[in-house]
Amino acid sequence: MLMGNCLLLFLWCLLDKSFVSPLHSSSQSRMGKEQHRNMMAHRKHGMMGVHRVKRGWVWNQFFVLEEYMGSDPQYVGKLHSDLDKGDSMVKYTLSGEGVGSIFTIEPSTGDIHALRSLDREEKPYYTLRAQAVDVLTGRPLEPESEFIIKVQDINDNEPRFLEGPYSATVPEMSPVGTYVTQITATDADDPTYGNSARIVYSILHGQPYFSVDPKTGIIRVALPNMDREVKEMYQVVIQAKDMGGQLGGLAGTTTINITLRDVNDNPPRFSKSIFHLRVPESSPVGSSVGRVKAHDLDSGKNAEVEYSIVPGDGGSMFDIYSNKNTQEGTVILKKHLDYETRKAYTFKVEASNAALDHRFLHLGPFKDTATVKVNVLDVEEPPVFSRLSYSMETYEDTPVGIIVGAVTAEDLDVGNSPVRYSVEWRKDSENCFDIDPVEGTLSVSEALDRERNTEHNVTVVATKVNNPLLSSKVTVTIKVLDVNEFPPELAFVYETFVCENAKVGQVIQIISATDRDMPAVEHRFYFKSPSQTRNRNFTIRDYGSKRGGFRRLEQSMYLVPVIVEDGGYPIRSSTGTVSVRVCTCDTDGSLLSCNAEAVFFPMGLSTGALMAILLCIVILLVMVVLYMGLRKHKKKDTLMSSKEDIRDNVIHYDDEGGGEEDTQAFDIGTLRNPKGIYNENQWG
Repeated sequence: MLMGNCLLLFLWCLLDKSFVSPLHSSSQSRMGKEQHRNMMAHRKHGMMGVHRVKRGWVWNQFFVLEEYMGSDPQYVGKLHSDLDKGDSMVKYTLSGEGVGSIFTIEPSTGDIHALRSLDREEKPYYTLRAQAVDVLTGRPLEPESEFIIKVQDINDNEPRFLEGPYSATVPEMSPVGTYVTQITATDADDPTYGNSARIVYSILHGQPYFSVDPKTGIIRVALPNMDREVKEMYQVVIQAKDMGGQLGGLAGTTTINITLRDVNDNPPRFSKSIFHLRVPESSPVGSSVGRVKAHDLDSGKNAEVEYSIVPGDGGSMFDIYSNKNTQEGTVILKKHLDYETRKAYTFKVEASNAALDHRFLHLGPFKDTATVKVNVLDVEEPPVFSRLSYSMETYEDTPVGIIVGAVTAEDLDVGNSPVRYSVEWRKDSENCFDIDPVEGTLSVSEALDRERNTEHNVTVVATKVNNPLLSSKVTVTIKVLDVNEFPPELAFVYETFVCENAKVGQVIQIISATDRDMPAVEHRFYFKSPSQTRNRNFTIRDYGSKRGGFRRLEQSMYLVPVIVEDGGYPIRSSTGTVSVRVCTCDTDGSLLSCNAEAVFFPMGLSTGALMAILLCIVILLVMVVLYMGLRKHKKKDTLMSSKEDIRDNVIHYDDEGGGEEDTQAFDIGTLRNPKGIYNENQWG
């Protein structure tokens, strides 16, 4: 390189001497072909100095070779005036940039030299001023004139990449010619002179995968079907060489790290065809049973896998959750398990890509299936009752020790342990029932009283013999039924009237009954007449009617016996009497005449009120009679001395009845009206 620079310097010196001083024609002939070609290139690019002849000045634009390494000052050129006769009477002076430090001139000859090496990249040219003066007088022979010394470029700078190393990405499986990136190198040499700055790109490392355009530096894919899963990273070395890539040019290199960007060109695949999972039968719904995983060679979103259960017999008991972080499928329990019902389940799981690339669907299908077998593990469980709850009934008079009902519990585990029963004791309730520990039968342990408790809730506990810690409970509701203890009775003492001209079918009186047994609102009563006392005038039934006509003169009072029965078990009944008076009425049914008691009925007075009024009247009459008797000191006969005096006496009965048996002993109504005795033979 040093020898080449010296040769160029020597040629330039010859060129500059012959060009600046045209008087030496012999030097012009010694110009070589290379110098002539360089001069023609300068003229072509407009960089040649102007040949100026002004008042005898003769010079051109000067050139100095950069990076001169010689020991002597580098000859630049020669200033010459046509006024210079060669007699040393002309003196040349120089001023401007670098004069004295870089450039110097020989005053008598006008030769210019460069004192040190110059760098075109530091300063490409220098502007100076020259003047020729008379040695004797010191007066300027020529006006001061300006000229330029240009630093001639040599190829002393290699191409450089401003950035680096570079990074680029390209999708895998890209076709040949796919653009990857572009790199650019710069050269500090003069691009307008020669080939010092003309750069050519080439690839040193990275073939046959990539190529580079020699002029633009664009890197493209050179090999088809590059698979990221085979190799993801490529390191490419690019060279930039000046001098058009010719021998002797300077070069620079850089590295480009090219990464293949993933595309979804791989389906998920299960690592095995069958997954075996186990789960205890006591696991709650929603708990994890196990995990399955399908592997996808892609990355990022292209590797995301979604799991689903293929519809089938065993899949209804389970569900699967896709974990995006681990790309696993977690099988979870969807329904309760029972080892005794089913011990194993088999179903299929499908793994598929969430995001598909339609360019690679022909490589599919992008899914895979595997079989999952779940074995249910037996867990020792408490006994199971045959029902969720039990309902029983018993009468309140059920004797102690009588069985009310039974419960049944069973151990469904493989061991089938025997079961023992017990009643859970509670402080806040009466414990009126016992249970057989083996059979599970409930019996009465204390006398029941429906009036205190109509219903008992008993908690029965079933315990496994081989594991007393495992037990279960059930509620038994025992309803206490009422016993038919009391006969029904007429609700009131009924006394009514009927017109002589009453029509057949006319309602005389609606009667009702009561019963002290529970419940009062649900009782059903039946009314009828005693068979031995049936009368052609009356019939007793629900909403009964009259059968015959009446004549008040024949009989003014009827005592109608009524039998009342309930619907209980056993059937209870009693007999009551309804008093019916016969009154005289007009054609429209208005009351004309009747005894005092009957008169009050149309006034809206009840039977009790009438009896109270009559009792008061009788008491007043008795008091008057007693008062009169005391005044006359006259003894009176007893009130029962004659038949006519009966109506004026008060008869009071204070006897306690004996129930049904007393109804046949005597009739209260008959005692009130002795005339009724006379008419007994008329009932039929």
